[in-house]
Amino acid sequence: MTFYIFLLACCAAASTGFFFKPGPWYATLAKPSFTPPNWVFPVAWLIIYVLLAWAGYRLSVMPGSQDVLALWAAQIALNTLWTPVFFGANRVFAGMLILALLWLVVAAMVVMALQLDVMTGLILFPYLIWLCVAGALNLSIWRNNR
Repeated sequence: MTFYIFLLACCAAASTGFFFKPGPWYATLAKPSFTPPNWVFPVAWLIIYVLLAWAGYRLSVMPGSQDVLALWAAQIALNTLWTPVFFGANRVFAGMLILALLWLVVAAMVVMALQLDVMTGLILFPYLIWLCVAGALNLSIWRNNR
């Protein structure tokens, strides 16, 4: 049951993509050569959200996981915020700031999770890698479209 609560939180974060789509504005932006094809984004996020829910569940049954679960809650809030800011408000720099803070929170979450349980930390690691890609994309878009 607890897994589904974490999955529901991930679905809520993912739903922002339904309301705030990239659209014509995004299509006109100069993007870096390493921009993945559009189909990669929903596939990557689906995998990441399932892994996030699984990690959240695993953490919820571990003693001493309160602090890392607080980071889990912070990251899902920041994750949910990025899409409406970047795609909805077209605020590329503000999106970059949110993404930088999200990266820091997730990095701390991965380190703390690894200390509690190596498997859970490894489950979260692809998210951190994807945020590195997303951060590089966001930064490049900001620099190339002032």
